[in-house]
Amino acid sequence: MGPVGSVRVGLIDGEVIIQPTRRELSKSSLNLVISGAERKLIVMLEGGGNNVLQQDLMKAIRMGVKECQLIIKAIQDLVKQAGKPKRTFTNSLVVPEEILQATRTLSETRLRSIFTDFSHHKLSRDNAVNLLRSDVIQKLVQGFPDSDNQLANLAFSQVTKDVFRNLVLDEDIRCDGRGLCDLRIMKCSVDLYRPLHGSSLFQRGQTQVQCTVAFDAHENIPKLDPLLEATGGHKDRNFILHYTFPSFATNEVAKSGPISRREVGHGALAEKALRPLLPSNFPFTILLTSTVLESNGSSSMATVCGGSLALMDAGVTISSPAAGVAVGLVTRYDENNTLQDYKILTDILGIEDYMGDMDFKLAGTSKGITALQADVKVPGIPLKVVMEAIQRATDGKATILTIMRDTIAQPREQKKETMPSLEKIDVPAHKRSRVMGPGGMHIRRVQSETGVQLTWQEDGTLSVFAPNQSALEEAKEALTELLSDQAPALEFGSIYTSTIVELRPQGVMVTLYDDMSPVLLHNSQLDTKKIYHPSALGLEVGQQIKVKYFGHDPASGQMRLSRKALQASAAAVRNLHKTEPV
Repeated sequence: MGPVGSVRVGLIDGEVIIQPTRRELSKSSLNLVISGAERKLIVMLEGGGNNVLQQDLMKAIRMGVKECQLIIKAIQDLVKQAGKPKRTFTNSLVVPEEILQATRTLSETRLRSIFTDFSHHKLSRDNAVNLLRSDVIQKLVQGFPDSDNQLANLAFSQVTKDVFRNLVLDEDIRCDGRGLCDLRIMKCSVDLYRPLHGSSLFQRGQTQVQCTVAFDAHENIPKLDPLLEATGGHKDRNFILHYTFPSFATNEVAKSGPISRREVGHGALAEKALRPLLPSNFPFTILLTSTVLESNGSSSMATVCGGSLALMDAGVTISSPAAGVAVGLVTRYDENNTLQDYKILTDILGIEDYMGDMDFKLAGTSKGITALQADVKVPGIPLKVVMEAIQRATDGKATILTIMRDTIAQPREQKKETMPSLEKIDVPAHKRSRVMGPGGMHIRRVQSETGVQLTWQEDGTLSVFAPNQSALEEAKEALTELLSDQAPALEFGSIYTSTIVELRPQGVMVTLYDDMSPVLLHNSQLDTKKIYHPSALGLEVGQQIKVKYFGHDPASGQMRLSRKALQASAAAVRNLHKTEPV
């Protein structure tokens, strides 16, 4: 039905940027993809932003659609020059008018009765429609022997859709009794499970989502796929939203398999809505898990609401609470494919998404918009309808935020007992070997006994991540004991008596005092002459020799000793051993 143009739109300091570069996109507060058709019709919207104001978003959409027209015009010019005739297509599944009329006679009144019975919930309404479907299909097959079940089923689905849509367009009647602008009844609760760092339950009608928050160390962030990293994936991904939609959410029993594209897309949209609100200097990695317990439309927007509540319950200092809502559309076109009438529905049900023409999801704070996604089933909708949908979604979002504030208005200030602790300890270079121990024995012992995670940072500090404050204190005590200076203070340039404890091809291992870890005195520092083995000098284990102390190596932290330096001049020797020199 004609070409489609698509552009990416950015927003920098209030100025709309069409097709921004990667550098411009890194500075942009909006990342929006717009696909449009002829006559400035919109067929798709997908984007995220950092609290973009409503008027700025509308301006960006207008400019993006205008730019799409230039692309469409270029494609049409190319078609005139090198295009081929469009192939004809005949739809083999066309319902004959007599079967369609018989279906209306058999089902229209009863369908209207079902869709105007506001006592129905999702399952009972579906059951009533399915019972009617079986009855009508049976009668159609009996009355029209040339037809089959597939054709009869298609006829019933078409009549059902017409009845449902006409009730909305002509009488403003929704199947659950709400007005066009009304939201479903909502319930919120937080702090459901004390052992968790944060938890919430958000219910809107028959859509119920449970969200939990867990903190972990930055080092435990899952490694991204190398290809994803190379193409611009999150390098520092300290926030992960895991969205799961089990089969029981729609009253089904199914084998659990690999994650579906639907779950990936819904989770990505909710993560896009919440990410701009997170603090930049939060010490932990945040895992937000959303489990859909019951679904009847817009579970991804319920995840935004529940996720915002769970983050505040966990004490994450988000800049502002966020909420999301889905807006639907029912349209009527004439024979020339021109829009005659339309109705916008706020907070749509699953059946309104299925029977309708648009699923427009919008999420954000009271100040602005952080994510939006519009899927359109008709050949494009005018800009006027899109702008009305944005306004309707913004009004619904404000109402939801008011209800959420009654449960929790701001991030929890008092830490929970289960809150993890993180502290960085400065370890001098010459003492790092003490913390590690032989083969990492000491650091592994501290981790196993206290339950903490010890990680060396690039600046040389030791990061201590503990599940709670008591474990952190226990680990600090163990580390303090390892780092304590039980050895006598050594004076730079002084001469000491050392004891040989081991002979090695590259030198001798010596100690300067009791309980000291042996250090290597290299062959190059044993004598002024070049030697290849300590035995050439007649050195033996247990022998005591004089060495000069030159402090610690700034890079490795190893003690620096020399016997060669003493052969040039004699000096006073200090013996720190309890035993007399040999």
